[in-house]
Amino acid sequence: MALFQIDKVALKGIAASVPANKIANVNFAYHSELENQQFIKTTGIEYRRVLKQGLCASDLCLRAAEDLLNELQWRREEINILVFISQTPDYKIPNTASILQAKLGLAKSCIAFDINLGCSGYVYGLSIVASLLEKVKGKALLLVGDASSQCVNPRDKSSAPLFSDAGSASALQYDDNAETIYFNLQTDGSGFDAIITPDGGTRSPINETSFVLNKETGRSPADMFLDGIKVFNFSRREVVPNALQLFEEYKIEKESIDYFVFHQANKLMNDTLVKKLALDENKVPSSLKKFGNTGSASIPLTLALALAETKLIGRKRLFLSGFGVGLSWGSCVISTENCKILPLIEF
Repeated sequence: MALFQIDKVALKGIAASVPANKIANVNFAYHSELENQQFIKTTGIEYRRVLKQGLCASDLCLRAAEDLLNELQWRREEINILVFISQTPDYKIPNTASILQAKLGLAKSCIAFDINLGCSGYVYGLSIVASLLEKVKGKALLLVGDASSQCVNPRDKSSAPLFSDAGSASALQYDDNAETIYFNLQTDGSGFDAIITPDGGTRSPINETSFVLNKETGRSPADMFLDGIKVFNFSRREVVPNALQLFEEYKIEKESIDYFVFHQANKLMNDTLVKKLALDENKVPSSLKKFGNTGSASIPLTLALALAETKLIGRKRLFLSGFGVGLSWGSCVISTENCKILPLIEF
């Protein structure tokens, strides 16, 4: 485990964006009516948001960033760092962060790079951006989003009804008065094949069989594969100890936390975590019902959905936990002071 703390960095604002295109799981064509009802009951996912053709995760993040910068009245030349986290970049080459730097009109002196991470991406991203801000100082944008619907085959009964598209922008700033941020990050690459797109990389390039559909599974080797049982067991085994280690190491009382925000995997998984950690359900917001599993964007989306307007006025302490593809997981405790959270953006 990697337990560490970062000082003098403040989270100033969050914006999240989703496609206006809404799909109801009750109408999923490859399940029977009974199967759809059971799926919704187990996962808690009634609706998904899916990008229209021609749009990318970066478009969602760009819109969120534009609105957030305008709301905070930050000047573009003030941004020193831009980090884009996604498993669905615009291109293999070049990196999407460079494209976003230009579209946002940021200075050429801005650091800009991509990180290929999924469900743990927001927590990992906070640690990376905050670490850089400790040295660089100034202001930063953390843009986190996935177009997961573009990775799964629409015929895949196990995966297609789970995933939605979303993007987010988080504004961070060097601040001498900011409270310490605490992290615990972990990895187990031996489980890399639990969530994987087999073909399309340099290890297994696209070939003549990459798009051959397996009629039993409803997917091809070019589509994302999810071993639901393996991921559930991993999350059940690792997430709670990770959180407890963080609390113990830094003498953090659960009662001091205002909101616990988990990656939105599915209802069964998240209910299990809440029960094992003995949390007050009123302190655990969810976005699963209306938006499904939005990958790396699920934590900021849940914050934007549940805690907009007045809920982060004053000082609030947040526990954030992301876990999944990699296998990778991590948690953090971050305190905010009048953090601006914009209403959910739909377009």
